[in-house]
Amino acid sequence: MKVLVFGNSGSGKSTYAKLMSARHGLAHLDLDSIVWEPGKIAVQRLPEDIAASLQAFIDAQSSWVIEGCYGELVEAASRHSTELVFLNPGCDACLANNLQRPWEPHKYASLEEQNSMLAQLQAWVSAYYTRTDQWSYSAHRRIFDEHPGAKVEHLSVAAVGAT
Repeated sequence: MKVLVFGNSGSGKSTYAKLMSARHGLAHLDLDSIVWEPGKIAVQRLPEDIAASLQAFIDAQSSWVIEGCYGELVEAASRHSTELVFLNPGCDACLANNLQRPWEPHKYASLEEQNSMLAQLQAWVSAYYTRTDQWSYSAHRRIFDEHPGAKVEHLSVAAVGAT
């Protein structure tokens, strides 16, 4: 089982992936952990280092769940996936989830530091359906629609707990 979970920030990707990992004994990769420089906020690693880290994870695991929003990485991982899970509960649900996001110590030194980025995150999430970058709805929609294998799209937050 090689499951790729993707969608907007706040769509429930981490919760969904953690549940799948625990229920099915899957190795878990949060793409945030390979995209950003450790200990630095919003400082992206070199693209070749990110790609190498993704490929190393895929090569090292016989079964996994990968989750994230980065279109170029989602597309690369989709080629190795047995199933795609597109979480698309809508902008309002994502914004509400971000307001309740627990502290992510693997990303931020403190909850205060995380909360200092909330306004920027919410603006980015709000633009998901209108942006045209690789991390947008249009990119995710294309990847999902073009995938020839097993796939499911969840349009509600309630689906996150039903893995």
